[in-house]
Formats: sequence, C-alpha cells, structure tokens
Amino acid sequence: MAGAISAKLPWWSWAAPALGVALALGKVSPLSPVGVLMLLVLGVSVFASVLHAEVVAARVGEPYGTLVLAVAITVIETGLILSLMLGGDQPALLRDAVFSTLMIALNGIMGLALVIGGARHFEQGFAARGASAFLTVVITISTMALILPNTTTSEPGPVFAPGQLLFVVVASLVLYAVFLFVMTVRHRNDFLHGHGIEPTGQPPTARITMRALALLVLALLAVVLLAKAMAPALEAGVEMMGAPATVVGVVVAALVLMPEGMSAFRAAQRNQVQMALNLTLGSVLACIGLTIPVVGLWSLWTGQTLLLGLPPTGVVLLALTFLVSALTLATGRTTVLQGAVHLVIFATFLLVSFMP
Repeated sequence: MAGAISAKLPWWSWAAPALGVALALGKVSPLSPVGVLMLLVLGVSVFASVLHAEVVAARVGEPYGTLVLAVAITVIETGLILSLMLGGDQPALLRDAVFSTLMIALNGIMGLALVIGGARHFEQGFAARGASAFLTVVITISTMALILPNTTTSEPGPVFAPGQLLFVVVASLVLYAVFLFVMTVRHRNDFLHGHGIEPTGQPPTARITMRALALLVLALLAVVLLAKAMAPALEAGVEMMGAPATVVGVVVAALVLMPEGMSAFRAAQRNQVQMALNLTLGSVLACIGLTIPVVGLWSLWTGQTLLLGLPPTGVVLLALTFLVSALTLATGRTTVLQGAVHLVIFATFLLVSFMP
C-alpha cells in the first residue's frame, strides 16, 4: 500500500476537500439542489482523509500511524459538537455523540472488520495485551462520564456538580496521557503484532508525507464544515421521521467515524487486524479521552449544563458491549463469530435508537 500511494496523490484527494470548504463557507443552503453536491463532496472528502492518513501512517509506522487519524477524528467530533451546542440548546448532545461513538466503533466497525478479516483469512491474531490496555482505559473513563452521573446527588438529574465534572476532566486527560506514554514509549511492542501481511514497497518521501498531512487537515476541515452546514437539514429530517432527538448524536458519531472505519476495514482485508484494532480502539479512546474534557471545560467556562448520565437502555447496552469486547480481545485470536456477535449488538443499538 505504501508503495502505491507514495509516488503521487490523486487529484480528487485535494479537489473535493477544497470544493467542500468553498461550498460550506459560501453559505449554500443544504435544502437547495446544491445540497446533493454537498453530500457527494462530503463522501469523497471522507475517502480523501482516509487516503492522506494512510500516507502519513505509512511514513511514521506503527503504532504512531494509527494515532494520526484518531486524533484528527477527535478534533472533528469536538468541533462539530461545540458548533451544534452553540447553535441551540442541546445539553445531551455530548452524551449521545460519545455513547454513539462507543457503540458504532466497538460494535459496528470492529464487528464488521472482524467479519471481513475472518471471512477472508479464517483466523487472525493480534497483541492481546495492547488491546486490553485500550479497553481498560475506555471502560474506566466511559463509566465515570456516562454512568456515574446517574448515581451522584450533588446536582439533580444525570449531571455532575462543577467540582465533579472538573475531576472527571482531569482524570480523563491524565489517563489518556499515561496511555500514550505506555503505547509509544514504555510498552510499544504491546501494540504491535507480527502476524499478517506487512505493507510492501518504500515508505512515502518526506515531501509527499508533508503534503498528505496538509491535505489531511484540509479534508477533515471540509468534513466538519460540510457537516455543520448540513446540520439544520439533518435535524429537520430527524424531526420529519419522528425519530428521537438522540438520533442526531448517532449521525454525528457515524459521520466522524467514517474515515476510521474505512481504514479499519481495509486493514482487516489485508490481514492486518492489529492495525484495524489500533485504529478502532484508538479512535474510541481519543474521543472519550479528549472530547469529554474539552467540552467539559467549555461547559464549566460558559455555565451550560451537560446531561451526561445514560438512560437505563444505554447503560445495559454499554455494559453488554464492554463485557463482550473484553471476551473478544482476551485471547489474541479472532474469527467471524466474534464479529457477528458485535454486529448483532450494533443492530440492537440502532433499533433502540430509532424505536426506544
């Protein structure tokens, strides 16, 4: 893959994001005929971001490469959540988006990646210690942010008192920082695995890598600006369907995870399930480890209330997801069975999202 993408970046990988930024800044109505073009450009920009992220990842190597897209996706989600919250009273948007990210990544993306890889390669191996480290931090931060508010009594409702929210913000940042140190310095080999087909060819040159990095930023900017521009049409569509308001959070999470998902599917198809898991789990951890603190600090600064505690249905699905994920990642080997189980949980999440 590296050898195929190092020579030249295709024209559409920069043309589509540039057009997307122009359309978004041009205040074009998504309800006009141009809205179809905006939707098409949005999809192409997602594929462009995947391509540019893979170029950068091929240059820096693992596990650093998988962090590139994870952090970029977190920037998108945080910016999108803040822009939507500034545009209206949506105190539960952070909760809905983060919960949807967990469900889509841990069940939808990971499940489909394992099915794709297992169907083609029968059985795939990965470093179980690294995957377990990912999941340990994800479970801890998610429980503190999404379940603990339902049990506290300092403030009425599923919300934190300011001091409690500040503690969760600091704890999340500390855990994420320690995890990055462990992943990239102290125990780097725990997140690598020799099983599978390694990329062939020479890595991209420094010039191509820097160009891809700049275009990655442009592509991600196009995605978030187009998504923000189409948000009113999205909310109107959800209301017309009679779906719950939480569906907006599902769409936000699905949109920002598209680049991550595409990269994970392609890695699993190439028998690189380790990279697929690093991408998936890395995006989840970056989301909860960075998005929650940033939006939490913004809430403390502005005084806007954040509804963080999940309803009972969400608590049940989150607990089931964590239990099954722990069993899936415990052995270091995966087949289509584990992927099928996660996909069934994901289908259940979609069902209760549209039919609570």
